[in-house]
This record gives sequence, structure tokens and C-alpha cells, in this order.
Amino acid sequence: MTMTTDLDQMRGQTLAAVENADSLEALDAVRVAALGKAGSITALLKSLGGMSPDERLIEGPRIQRLREAVSDAVAARRHALDRAVLDARLAAETLDMTLPAEPAPQGSIHPVSQVMDELAEIFADMGFAVATGPEIEDDWHNFSALNIPETHPARAMHDTFYLAGDHARPMVLRTHTSPVQIRTMMTQAPPLRIIAPGRTYRSDSDATHTPMFHQVEGLVIDKGITLGHLKWTLETFLKAFFERDDIVLRLRPSYFPFTEPSAEVDIGYTLQGGKRVIGGGGGGGNAGGWMEVLGSGMVHPKVIAACGLDPDAWQGFAFGCGIDRLAMLKYGMDDLRAFFDGDIRWLKHYGFSCLDVPTLSGGVGA
Repeated sequence: MTMTTDLDQMRGQTLAAVENADSLEALDAVRVAALGKAGSITALLKSLGGMSPDERLIEGPRIQRLREAVSDAVAARRHALDRAVLDARLAAETLDMTLPAEPAPQGSIHPVSQVMDELAEIFADMGFAVATGPEIEDDWHNFSALNIPETHPARAMHDTFYLAGDHARPMVLRTHTSPVQIRTMMTQAPPLRIIAPGRTYRSDSDATHTPMFHQVEGLVIDKGITLGHLKWTLETFLKAFFERDDIVLRLRPSYFPFTEPSAEVDIGYTLQGGKRVIGGGGGGGNAGGWMEVLGSGMVHPKVIAACGLDPDAWQGFAFGCGIDRLAMLKYGMDDLRAFFDGDIRWLKHYGFSCLDVPTLSGGVGA
């Protein structure tokens, strides 16, 4: 029997064994028997060293073609067996789409986001729209249009984050959301009722201040607006927010460049177990006292004029407060810095379910 006949027989037998392998284990056994270290085809390759150069020239390519044919057949059969195993597994597996997701859903709504939703719900009921604006502002919108003089301490580098670069006007990270009021008055015709919630930035950091914080401001521009409208609006808002009917307000004279007259808004509290509880109070002593929560006032005529409106025809009021502070007062946090630490334990404790959507009918709180 010639070498060629032996190779043809080995080829036929090996390829048949590969084709008849009915499992990955059986296929691997055929592969090892043919191509392993002690395999039959490996032995033929080793025998090339004992042949003459002329014999190697003839038999070498034949053995190599046999090796490649068996290798290709093994790979094709492996792919077919893998596919068969996968098909069988897919046919046997089922997924019940009615079961709850596993593991249980994680995460929560941050208190700041929750309070923003609460504010939007309350003020929407009073006819206010939500307005937004850029967090990087020029100093005209952030200061000048709001009647803040260039010598005002708020413009100082230690209080405001200025942006480097060659700009037509100095650029800052907005120190309040009041520029949104300016942009709204310049682009929309009165009457106007808006709130402007968002991030603001000031160079300050301690238990009650952070370099970035959240603020909401409100603006009403109409004809015949008085301080009485302002007080009613704030009283209605605070009663709905704290979900108490015994809210007591006190408007205390103050000064803001963009309002005249200006007023700090204090809210009464009572002492219960040594803790301040919003509602009632206002009498001082152990019975309770006053707590500042808002700044407000009638929009300064210069601000109205800077926005292209006639201050003799249009009047308005504005107010503003920290959203983070409102969350602290309502939900009992005592350190503002924890709002931005990203501590999962804090978030689990103070966070809200995604289903706790604030509604006036169901209650804006948790």
C-alpha cells in the first residue's frame, strides 16, 4: 500500500469520525486522536524528518493538506454542535415577563429634585410657568440689569466666580436665577408669571452654604400689582409646601438693589421637644419664634426699564429662596454639604420613590 493510499484512507476515516461525533466531548476525542501530540496526523508530520528531500517535496504538501482538511472539518463540526447546544438551551429556557425585576429596583429621587417638582406643582396651580436660562451669564444680565452697581460687594471676586477669557462682557457663573427674570421680561410680553428654579454659584462653603446650590425665584409683572399680591402669593405657596394651614408670615423691611420696597419674609415656628417645627409660633420665647425663609419685594422701576418696559404702566413683585434650604426645613436635614456628598446611605434615607409624584390633591410631600 502506497503513502497516497494510506493518506486517502486516513482522510476518509478521520473526516467520517468528525462528522459522526455527536457531542463536543466526542469531537475533541477525534481531534486529539488525529492532531494531538500523539495523534496519527502529527506522527506523519514527524516522519517527514526521516525522508529524503525528494520524498519530503512530494509527501509534505499531501500531509499538510490532510491536516488542514481535518482541522477545518473539526472547526465546522464544533460550530454546528455549539449551535445545536444553544438552540436546545433557548428552546428549554423561558422568561416570565410578569415577574418583578430582579434584583429590586435601586436608586431614589434626590430631595432637591423632589422639592423642585413640588414647587412647580404648587406654582402651576397659581398660574405660574417654569422658566430657565444659562448658568454661564454675562455680568449685564447677572448684575447691571438688576440695578446692582459696580461697587456692590456681590461683584467682588471673593463672592462671584468669574470666567477667564476674552469676552465682550465679563462672564460669570450666575450668582442667582434673577437673570432668567431679565431674559423673560426682554423676550416675552407682559403680563408675566414665572418661577425660575436652577443651579447658582457663589464662593462660600460651610454647613449651610455650598459653592453650588439651588435657588428658585418668582416674578410677576402686570398692571396694578401691590405688596398685598406678593404676601398672598407667598402665604399660599408656603401653606401648600409645608402642608399646614397655620403658617404665619412676617414681612420685615430690607434692601435688595433690584426691588423697592424690599422685604425679608419670616415664617413662624413652634418648639416641640426642643426642635423647631414650622407653623404657628412667631411669639418668641420658648413658645416659638421667627425664621427667615425668603427675600422679596416690588420690582425696582429701573429693572423694569432696563428690560424695555414702561415702569409707569407695569409693576411687579419678585421673590427668591434656596431650594436646598426649603428641603432642609421640610424634611429635617441639618447639614447642606450632605446634599452633594453622594453618600448612598444618606440618599436611601432621605431620597424619594420615583412614584412619589407631587400633586396638590394627593399631597405635595412624601
